[in-house]
This record gives sequence, structure tokens and C-alpha cells, in this order.
Amino acid sequence: MATNSNPRPEAPANGGAPFLQIKRIVKKFDDVFAVDEVTLDIQQGEIFALLGSSGCGKSTLLRMLAGFETPTSGQILLAGQDIVTLAPYERPINMMFQSYALFPHLTVWDNIAFGLRRDGLPKPEIEARVAQMLDLVQLKAYAKRKPHQLSGGQQQRVALARSLAKRPKLLLLDEPLGALDAKLRERTQLELVGIIEQVGVTCVMVTHDQEEAMTMATRIGVMSEGKILQIGRPDEIYETPNCRFVADFIGSVNLFKGNVEEDEPDHVVIASPECKHYINHGITGTAGMAVHVAVRPEKMSIRQTQPLDGERESLAEVGFNMAQGVIQDLAYLGSLTTYHVKLDNGTVVKVTHTNAARHAAIRLTWGDRVYVWWCGGDVVVLTR
Repeated sequence: MATNSNPRPEAPANGGAPFLQIKRIVKKFDDVFAVDEVTLDIQQGEIFALLGSSGCGKSTLLRMLAGFETPTSGQILLAGQDIVTLAPYERPINMMFQSYALFPHLTVWDNIAFGLRRDGLPKPEIEARVAQMLDLVQLKAYAKRKPHQLSGGQQQRVALARSLAKRPKLLLLDEPLGALDAKLRERTQLELVGIIEQVGVTCVMVTHDQEEAMTMATRIGVMSEGKILQIGRPDEIYETPNCRFVADFIGSVNLFKGNVEEDEPDHVVIASPECKHYINHGITGTAGMAVHVAVRPEKMSIRQTQPLDGERESLAEVGFNMAQGVIQDLAYLGSLTTYHVKLDNGTVVKVTHTNAARHAAIRLTWGDRVYVWWCGGDVVVLTR
């Protein structure tokens, strides 16, 4: 998975306290910690994604924000107000569910107006807000249709319009695009972001889809076993993971287990069974320390001949960051080809090559003996 080279800008800080503050939130079911001491600050206008596999605690955390679950301990402050004791209907928060939960017997117009009518707003204001929402999600021509007469993407936009119609301070999205097919989901991601940014609402979304989180979010919090392991912009999470779990969970990665041989301010040398790694920064570790070296598949080069010294990033790297092996498998995916190379010590690494030219001069195939190498600046050393 490649990240956007122009990551989404961070939401501007409001100069004071964060808009949403989650302080040491704990949720236990019997003796099991579903959410374990989570602390998180979110600024006004951010789209923040909680990313993790099923059962990691992200949906439980979202439900506590909505008021559907009560924390075992901890605080949730929204614009400075502790909302833990407030009922869901008392919170200035709206939640959009994965299933959209549209009323099948109501038209698009009436679905959007439903919450406004429940709040007892005057009829002219309801009509004005619904018209505004229909324009926003570009569904004015579909106002009289029922949900079953709409496509999945259109239903998703109706659900979003209904959630935004009440002008919540905080919008919660639970797997917002999970019900859409892959092609429609890709197109809808940026569409959804554009609508949320146009309204200016602060948004927290949960998803297990890495691409969805990295496309839509200002920042991402990666969760596992009830804890947030790392928080950062999409490019930070991808390029500089802080532990093996994050490196392995986000995108694809090759992990080499090794031990520190040298650790200087400007470089570190790590010995692994595959090769010796030269990384052009120090890690303040100790000799013999066990670490993992993480290299993304797209950062690796592959060919049948050994790279010349001048092709390396620096002469200091000559003799490092290179291994030999045999192509065990490959997958041609149009824009890129992924090679699975079995190195001489038995380790299998994944190498991704971009198919920039329509007809490559030399095509690599199954059984070819190849060299793989990488730059020390593209390596991340993980100590945990």
C-alpha cells in the first residue's frame, strides 16, 4: 500500500484545549478489558480514524462516545463538558452506522427530516435544512424516492445527510463505507471527506480498512487489544511505525530479525541471518540488542544482476542491505508486479516493482535467481 505523497493537512489547532478529550477511558466486560486506559485529544475540524482489526476495542470506544456504552472509568470531554453521564439523546453527537439504518417506508426527504421533526423544529426550518442537506449530498432529484430505489452510494449519502441535518458538534462514523463494493467505496471516500469538510464538523470514524483510513483521515490511531499503539498522520504511521504490530498491520512489510553490531549517531549496523543492514541513523541501542528491521516491498529493488557500487545510495552501504534468492511466486497486478523471493537462508520477502514501461526490456519470472537490495534511508528499526 502506498501513501498519498501529499497527505491531508492537519486540522488547525484552536489555540486552546482540544475539542474532544478522552482521558484514561477504561471499559471492562466482566474481567476483560475491551478498552484499556485510552487517552486521546482531537482538535476541532479533524477527521480522526480509529483503525484496527475486529475485537480491538475501536467500536466499543465509539459507542462510549455516542453514549451507548458507559465507561468503567475515565472522562470524555466535548468542548470542555464531561459527557459521560449524559444520555445519548442529550449529547450533541450523531452517529452513522454501517447499515445506514434508513427507514424503508420513508422517502429520502422524510428520512433526512426525521430527527428534526423529533426535535420539534418549526416546519420552515425543517424544510430549509433538508433542502440544504439534499444540495450538499447532491440528491435533490431523489428526494421522493425510497431507500430501496437508491444505489448503495446514494443510501450512504442519505444517511450522512440525516446525520448532519441536526448540526451535531461531533459526527461518529462506524465503518462508513463497509457496505459498498470496492469500486464504489474508492470513489465515495473522497466524496464523503469533501462533504464533511464543507460542513466543518469534527469527525471520529472507526474502520478496519487501512486504505479507507489513510484516504479519509487527518490522523489515525492504530488500536490493538484495547490500547492505542500509535497516533499520527497517515504518512507518519506508514513510513515510521513505532512497533512491529503497526508496521505489519499497515500495508505490507518485510521484517528481518537481527542484533545491533554498531550504533553511532549517524548510522547503525544490524546483523540478521539474511544479510547485514546499514541504516543511516543511530538508534541509541546497545551492542547485541535484539531488534527488527522493517522494509516496505516498494522500497526494495530487484534484478538478475548485482547492483554496481555507484547505484547504491552511498558507498557506506556497499556490502550491506542486499541479499540473493530465487523468485518463488509473482503476481502481475497491472500497475505493479509483486515478487515473492525466497532468499538463500530460506526467508521469503516480498518485492513490489512498478510497471512504469508498457514493455519491460527484461521480464523476471518464476525460478529466476535475483538480487534484492534497498536503501538504508528507507529502513525502520523497531525495538518493540
